[in-house]
Amino acid sequence: MTFHLLLVEDDHAIRTVLKDALVHDGHQVTTAQDGDEALAVLRARAFDLLLLDVMLPGPSGLEILRTLRQRDQRTPVLLLTAKGGESDKVLGLELGADDYVTKPFSLRELLARVKAMLRRRARPDAALVEQFVLGAARIDLAAFTVVRDGATDALSPKEAAMLRLLRQRQGRAVSRADFLREVWGGSAFVGDRTIDMHVLNLRQKLEQDPKAPRHLLTVHGVGYRLVDEPEAP
Repeated sequence: MTFHLLLVEDDHAIRTVLKDALVHDGHQVTTAQDGDEALAVLRARAFDLLLLDVMLPGPSGLEILRTLRQRDQRTPVLLLTAKGGESDKVLGLELGADDYVTKPFSLRELLARVKAMLRRRARPDAALVEQFVLGAARIDLAAFTVVRDGATDALSPKEAAMLRLLRQRQGRAVSRADFLREVWGGSAFVGDRTIDMHVLNLRQKLEQDPKAPRHLLTVHGVGYRLVDEPEAP
């Protein structure tokens, strides 16, 4: 299967090497060298995967990611970053990036990550049948939406993946380690704070009173669990 990738990188040498390697792997590759060009290309067509440098002339990679996720929750995004700070990587993941590599990176590792992300995208999506009701909220994991009280909220890819895992283990505790492994692929730069922030965001979308959740419950010292019927105090 041939995939169409968008590579956004301002360094000519890196852009050339990456494009040649990806084309050699059988992919169709479009390139952009700055943020404005990338946004124009993304408005013109859809891609199977986006390789996105964080530091760009014009809009940054994180700004592009934020704009993309406002209308597209599903296209996988792999960040290319020269920043070593944990906070920068966490911000990218929280904005909806699926993975990242830090410069200087191994070309072999990057190609392996691209293959894994495309393999997941090509796999039949079990979420097509994952529609369920939780209290006043109607969740559609395939459409990445939550409808409650007539209003529709979008789910980020990570939020949908967390809900999918919770739904699969309905009523049982899902540990933070489980979320880290199943949703973030064991990233060393994602910790409890990131997971807890995603849960807070989910409660805003699912619960009538996010400060007193009745369906997405905390299991102290472990993680979280999902219940259909509110439990007696």
